[in-house]
Amino acid sequence: MKLEIKCFIICKVLPLVWLNMAQIQQVGAPEEKEKTTALKDLLSRIDLDELMKKDEPPLEFPDTLEGFNYAFNELGQLRHIQTGDPFVFNYREDLHRWNQKRYEALGEIITKHVYELLEKDCELEKVYLPVDATDSEPRSFIFMSKDAMTNPDKMLVLIHGSGVVRAGQWARRLIINEDLNSGSQIPYIKRAMKEGYAVIVLNPNENYIEVEKSKVPADQPSPDSSDEPAEKRERRERNPKETKKRRDFYEKYRNPQKEKETLQVYIRDNGSPEEHALYVWDNFISKAAAENILFVAHSYGGLTFVELMIQREADVKNKVAAVALTDSVHNVWHQDASKTLREWMRENCCNWVSSSEPLDTSVESTLPDCPRVSAGTERHELTSWKSFHSIFKFFDDALQAKNTKTKPTPTRRSNRIKHEDL
Repeated sequence: MKLEIKCFIICKVLPLVWLNMAQIQQVGAPEEKEKTTALKDLLSRIDLDELMKKDEPPLEFPDTLEGFNYAFNELGQLRHIQTGDPFVFNYREDLHRWNQKRYEALGEIITKHVYELLEKDCELEKVYLPVDATDSEPRSFIFMSKDAMTNPDKMLVLIHGSGVVRAGQWARRLIINEDLNSGSQIPYIKRAMKEGYAVIVLNPNENYIEVEKSKVPADQPSPDSSDEPAEKRERRERNPKETKKRRDFYEKYRNPQKEKETLQVYIRDNGSPEEHALYVWDNFISKAAAENILFVAHSYGGLTFVELMIQREADVKNKVAAVALTDSVHNVWHQDASKTLREWMRENCCNWVSSSEPLDTSVESTLPDCPRVSAGTERHELTSWKSFHSIFKFFDDALQAKNTKTKPTPTRRSNRIKHEDL
């Protein structure tokens, strides 16, 4: 349908416009020449792809799951309330942009839903950052168990990857298309708390707030008004309504559903994932009573942890007992990790990577950082969920090894990784 409309514009509308322009040029009157200029201006502004957008439904979507007619069932799966069907991305055929905007709107609701589960279901507390923020400045937040600063034994710290995910999520796509268990951090939080861990959930992608740009006053001259011919400016000033009508006509076809323009206002000391992790370490984790800190870091979260180690190497080595990485994208060469840091990672870290090999099978690596084992899946976003039980076994072995002064076992005994293999 869109292709037919575009062909109609090219074959029928544009030739008529050009014919009209040719006739105007033959007349030669000054006023007609101005019309010619206006028509040329119009043609230069028309974007056929943008023109198709005027047939889109409004980019206005519900702000609740119920408004979308979806809800999570007892298995944590997102299902249509009436039909019980999974989420459908292509809600309207041939309207990919509209479908994508609808998906993003639903994703924002999912983020808020997970926040609610962290507070109500997991009984975590939301703590705002920076800790000394004023009422007028932008803030981020993390989630902590009530005993996060007082538990003397052990603490679990969770770091998700980059992108649209926020605290409590591994992959928004998994939450929408599969279930909460595979896509959220809730199973890690519940098991950790059941086993006596304190918990801190980082929020490394919450780096700024967006504010709408203030609109330019109607009587404010345009930036290029100084180059405008005096006669044209006089005519425009004599007939401001006609000018506005023409401008609105252009805008209608140039951008039928213009989105709001926003400015990004970054959060102090939390303007990037790396800054955020460092801030939470300095203000919370390093001051916590727990003798043993254990990390799970997915994808870019692994890079974030390595950067934290580079900045606070001695402190991290002193407090962190083990680190489980899931398909981490860190690179000890590019991040300029020291030799002592790489040695510590070989002893205390394990990276569960996407692989076709069975779970916990050793996977070769060209980087001299830490053992790599299969997560039992080739899907990047599923690595944290598929390695769930193996990671807690890794932590148990690490804590036991620390207590008995022996080396931790990163995988099952039958697949134990030796340093010489690296």
